[in-house]
Amino acid sequence: MRDAVVVEAVRTPIGKGKPQGALAHVHPVELLAHTLRTLVERSGVDPELIDDVIGGTVDQVGEQAMNTTRYAVLSAGLPESVPATTVDRQCGSSQQAVHFAAQGVIAGAYDLVVACGVESMSRVPMWSNVPAGKDPFGPGVAERYPEGLVPQGISAELIAAKWSITREQMDAFAVSSHRKAAEAWASGLFDAEVAPLDGVTRDECVRPDSTVRTLAGLRPAYHDPAFAERFPQIEWNVTAGNASPINDGASAVLITSSETAARLGLRPLARLHSFAVTGSDPLLMLTGVVPATERVLRRASLSLDDIDLFEVNEAFAAVVLAWQQETGADPAKVNVHGGALALGHPLGASGTRLTTTLVHAMRERGARYALQTMCEAGGLANAMVLERV
Repeated sequence: MRDAVVVEAVRTPIGKGKPQGALAHVHPVELLAHTLRTLVERSGVDPELIDDVIGGTVDQVGEQAMNTTRYAVLSAGLPESVPATTVDRQCGSSQQAVHFAAQGVIAGAYDLVVACGVESMSRVPMWSNVPAGKDPFGPGVAERYPEGLVPQGISAELIAAKWSITREQMDAFAVSSHRKAAEAWASGLFDAEVAPLDGVTRDECVRPDSTVRTLAGLRPAYHDPAFAERFPQIEWNVTAGNASPINDGASAVLITSSETAARLGLRPLARLHSFAVTGSDPLLMLTGVVPATERVLRRASLSLDDIDLFEVNEAFAAVVLAWQQETGADPAKVNVHGGALALGHPLGASGTRLTTTLVHAMRERGARYALQTMCEAGGLANAMVLERV
């Protein structure tokens, strides 16, 4: 049976997703094109050999409409013969691109394929694809959930309440994420994965001097009187400090089989071992990482103790802390170079950003197995296991 391996992985630095952000001047197609160009250059592959490019983008509207991935391929200077498509599984869009790419290689449909993602939240704000006054859910969903669904911030508050996660725990987790990210930058651990762009060389949101005391002064980010009445258990502890920021960035990984890698002289970074995707309660929409972790471990015939490194997307501190409670994972193995709370969360790019960070961390730390999982809007989650080769 064929396998699938990652042979190169790169990302841009991550900028603040605001008009004054370091990458706000860069069109999203150009953000992604930069990673594709760098991926080809660093790997040394003949781009004519690329069978497909699968990209993730969440808000596919405006400057991120019309199959962004295809135009990034063209802007990057790849041959016109290289096809591309853009997928949407919300925050896990580019992790889903990795799944699709690897599954295509394993099935024999691809020999060499790119999985990637981009989001420019400064230029295409979140929810830009839902015009004012329009209902993206439809009457059937309204009938099934008559009290109404809730925004992600409210889901994070409900998770904190259900798992009795305190403000102090969430703030401490956020501070730890910033500390780990700052230490990774200081130690040069991101150098191999980051492709500087227009003079931007580092992630813009990392705050080495962040403290629990500083974060304690922030106001609740999602307080709403109507939701407070509906959910009296909420203590309103989610803030801008323990939730991920909005960001600009892109990332890409090159996937092939071990056989093709050997033939082309490419060095595998990790084998893509097992995959899972699951649905969960769309009200507590961010808890799917728990069953997704259980499912992918079952498919991999591994236990939690077999995993040396975890990447669990830090959309909110509460998500990762609830996941740790449910799984019993060792916190020392989780997001060892920091996560989205510090590095940032450019939605469509985050999946392959996590993969990029993870495969480089596996090599640097000599990890045999690693697990990546992401919560996603609507009650979804992706998970995959990677293996050292």
